[in-house]
Amino acid sequence: MNQWDDLARQAAELCVRVSAAAGPGSLARELARIAPQLAFREVLGRGGWYRLGGIVDASGEHVADDLEKWAETELAARDDDLGALCDDYADSGFTATRLSGRTHYLVASTGPAASDFVQLEIEELQEMSCHLMFAADTPPGSIEELVDPREDDGQCAGGGVPLGAPFLALRRLTPVAELLARMRAQKPEPQPIHRFFEAWESSSAGPAAQFCNHWVLGVREHLDRYRQTIVHATPVAAVTGAPPRFDGAFGAQGLSLHHALTRYDKAAGYPMAWFFNMITTRSVPHALSAAVMEDTQAGFHYLPDRDAEVVKQWLYRPYGF
Repeated sequence: MNQWDDLARQAAELCVRVSAAAGPGSLARELARIAPQLAFREVLGRGGWYRLGGIVDASGEHVADDLEKWAETELAARDDDLGALCDDYADSGFTATRLSGRTHYLVASTGPAASDFVQLEIEELQEMSCHLMFAADTPPGSIEELVDPREDDGQCAGGGVPLGAPFLALRRLTPVAELLARMRAQKPEPQPIHRFFEAWESSSAGPAAQFCNHWVLGVREHLDRYRQTIVHATPVAAVTGAPPRFDGAFGAQGLSLHHALTRYDKAAGYPMAWFFNMITTRSVPHALSAAVMEDTQAGFHYLPDRDAEVVKQWLYRPYGF
């Protein structure tokens, strides 16, 4: 077991011991006890998501912990006859549950490079009762409608009723430098996330700000047709709410454009913020990069040469997320 596997195990045990009500500050303090060499801090919290839960009966007792698995097993036992399944459970009073979630992103620096940090994702979950599965007046038309009807825009019917207190669970621990090396091994050419990190270190942002103070990574995996695990990573701005709004006038050039860029960077808290948000959050129009380069070629050198080169390279080979 390497150091990161051991830390992940300890973090998972920590989630069981720490109350969700204690808040992320308590998590950071407890992490400092088990990993004193790492100064973890929360940089982002993202809520508003859910995943499927289980099933409770009319008295609130749990029937199953895995809604999808239960539905698939019961349907297979009836030769995929959804009507028969609905008839058998018409008077059951079974209610599906969801786990309403919020992800806490905690990071700790491990070195001077932009990718030298560890990212810890801890989920704050609460099980909520949702839709009645076998309502006589609105029978499901498919197994998807049975387990996860979408007409309520992702909200539980009636707002949902909490089933127990919120709790914490470890989602993922990611040593980012190792993740990027692993992703480089997947494909011979640099992927967008590699170019994003390279642009950060090449630009004025690199020496001026710590990457993990302003960005985290959204990591996901899937199996390709050869059953090999493919990893994807997307930069996510560590901003509560919406990112700063670019307030430059349409078609701005020269001094007015320079002032608009400066205001945006100041609001974000680091240089070249307009560029990195342009290719991720869409809070800055893509056309801005061309306008900046036109100014540079016309003799308005308000960007340092290193930043102008980063913008030029993106214009030659655009990428996004």
